[in-house]
Amino acid sequence: MNKLNNRNHIYTFGGVEYDLDSRPHIIGIINVTPDSFSDGGKYEGTEEAVDAALAMVADGADFIDVGGESTRPGSEPVPLEVELKRIIPVIEKLVKATSIPLSVDTYKSAVAAKALRAGARIVNDISGLHFDAQMADVIAQYDATVIIMHIRGTPRTMQTDVVYRNLIGEIRIYLEEGIRIASEAGIHQIILDPGIGFGKNTDHNLEIFKRLGEFRNMGYPILVGPSRKSFIGKILNLPVEDRLEGTAAAVAVSIMNGANILRVHDVKEMKRVAIIADAIRRANDENKALLTVDQYS
Repeated sequence: MNKLNNRNHIYTFGGVEYDLDSRPHIIGIINVTPDSFSDGGKYEGTEEAVDAALAMVADGADFIDVGGESTRPGSEPVPLEVELKRIIPVIEKLVKATSIPLSVDTYKSAVAAKALRAGARIVNDISGLHFDAQMADVIAQYDATVIIMHIRGTPRTMQTDVVYRNLIGEIRIYLEEGIRIASEAGIHQIILDPGIGFGKNTDHNLEIFKRLGEFRNMGYPILVGPSRKSFIGKILNLPVEDRLEGTAAAVAVSIMNGANILRVHDVKEMKRVAIIADAIRRANDENKALLTVDQYS
């Protein structure tokens, strides 16, 4: 599948085909970590994580994203063996329990290789293929999909220098470099993520939401991950566990401005938000018929 065909946004994940332009799609977040900013420690073992993921599938998730290392601001890397021990058993069990495509949230090629071997179909790389020189080749070897995200610095340093001369332009340049790396390695399915909260302050995040459509002309599906992020807490003065409504507003705006995929913790609620936002977006568009809730499953 070349870049021109990618503009149709019909992607295949193993045996599952999605038209990513047909409606908003939802990725449910499963962080098998003790220290993630939102749900750290919530899933203490494999069975708890698997049960939570299957509940998200029942609530309408189109994908499940499994991560074993926190990338919250200021976080430190975890040893490779620890990350693998956290996520591989979860992926192995989920592959047997559901046909929903699985994503692995990692920037390490060794972790990606074992996750893809275990049955994951997507690599969600917060570095956008910039941290690990072997990552693109690993993804291509398994004919997997890559999510190329923008980050400034590393998770440990990303909030220490958040000055941009041209926010959208600099993000685009970074993503374009990731696309180049992916294309040269032979990766056929690419998804772009502007990286809400990763090396951006509140004003930067809000500008990204308003100008999200400017990333659409890069030719690839757009993913946005606003779920429970700190900009919501700063605007509403609310802790992470009380940001559901703020997340809902961000999800709705993302869909109205062209997002194809939303990465969220609260799948059931955000699926409903997505259906309504998409219905509004489709209103008076003769090329987009109104979908019923059953057509979103």
